[in-house]
Amino acid sequence: MQKKIIIFIVGVAIIGTSFLILKNGNKPTEAQSPKNLAAQNKSEEEKQKTDKVEVFVFHATQRCISCITIGKYAGETVNEYFQPELRDGKIEFREINVDLPENKELSHKFQAGGSSLYINAVINGQDNIAEDVAVWRLVNNEVQFKNYLKNKLDNLFGK
Repeated sequence: MQKKIIIFIVGVAIIGTSFLILKNGNKPTEAQSPKNLAAQNKSEEEKQKTDKVEVFVFHATQRCISCITIGKYAGETVNEYFQPELRDGKIEFREINVDLPENKELSHKFQAGGSSLYINAVINGQDNIAEDVAVWRLVNNEVQFKNYLKNKLDNLFGK
């Protein structure tokens, strides 16, 4: 009797697995989905058309060690790896105090209210402003932070 139950369970498992394989066999993977393919194509277009990249670290007058470190690592990354782009005016790095009156307009444009890193990829004259929150997870590892930011900027320049 127990043998029959085991055979039955194994049979159901095989049939169920076969059904799932047949049902999903011709579906595109997540990476091949139209949404992801469109995003990949858009990413390729952006790589080719990025005119300028602005890397801005916004902060308040009072700064914590993490905020100071993000500014330091981001500035060092731009200066170490993007000298030709700096020379040609294709990349700009700035640390911006949101508490100063002269920075209110820029802070408003980026919608930055405190400690944050924003990257603006100017493509065909259009701003593409995005906050990068991943850098906060990398603040304790200088090598990973710099590699991450370098790769992100390389992708924007089509490298």
